[in-house]
Amino acid sequence: MNSSELVGASELVGASELVGASELVGRPELVGRPELVGRPELLGRTELLRSTELWATAADPELAVTTCGAVPAADVTRAVRAIGRVLRRHHVDSAARVRVTVPPDSTEPTLVQANIRFHDTPTRVQVTGPRGFAVTFAVERLDRQIARLATSQARPWPDPARPPLARVTEPRPIVRRKVCALLTGTPAEATAVLDAMDYDAYLFTDSETGEDAIVHWEESLGVRLTRQHATATPLATEEAPLTVNSLPLTVNSEPTPSLSENQAAARLCSGGLPFLFFTDPGSGRGRLLYRRYDGDLTIVVPAGTE
Repeated sequence: MNSSELVGASELVGASELVGASELVGRPELVGRPELVGRPELLGRTELLRSTELWATAADPELAVTTCGAVPAADVTRAVRAIGRVLRRHHVDSAARVRVTVPPDSTEPTLVQANIRFHDTPTRVQVTGPRGFAVTFAVERLDRQIARLATSQARPWPDPARPPLARVTEPRPIVRRKVCALLTGTPAEATAVLDAMDYDAYLFTDSETGEDAIVHWEESLGVRLTRQHATATPLATEEAPLTVNSLPLTVNSEPTPSLSENQAAARLCSGGLPFLFFTDPGSGRGRLLYRRYDGDLTIVVPAGTE
């Protein structure tokens, strides 16, 4: 029996049996966590188990829903139905990947992330909220995101739904490494990715200087560009200020610090920073360290530097 036959038997059917139970056999704590393979020292921090369910309806494209923690089945159903309605309303013929994470602590918010392709452009939203409401918040944000991208509307800023993850903490570990082939482009092109992917900061290679750089949302200012060394305003802004989605672009006047990863993590945590852009002294390349919703850290590393 294929998935379309299953759909015919019910309005909404969870086809988890099509995924294969072997994904969760033996080492379930490693499912969806390749960064943990070969790093036993991090396994003790992985309290949440992941499972993957494939859902389909007769009217919607296939949705891949990944759950982490004790996610109620009602939240999975709500995500499938609501995101399906959003895609149909905007005439988006795209599969969607949704991840719902419920922390063990009932006082901590639920994290929901949804990824689609809109006009062949990767698009993402990520939002937290109280249990029972986070999925609704994510669906509403995805609806607004698609509408904005379709009409080139300006992003509301500051964004009350995405307060910065800025708080002073004890040193936290780097639990994930993202090795990425960086975009080489202009600050405007990088900001388009920043906006579409709902990132707080985005690492790229500045085509004007050849340096690694980041663009990020700046409280009350709009978009801010930080390069490794060059602190001058981009040539494109000398005659007319550059704007992205009707928001001004400003340039950080300070070069990035040269730090080891441990030094960068210590500075981020002690300084209460949501992210930190720095230069790796070994490779000379830029790296982006940022705080996750669970308080631990992720680092983005240019491909070919390790």
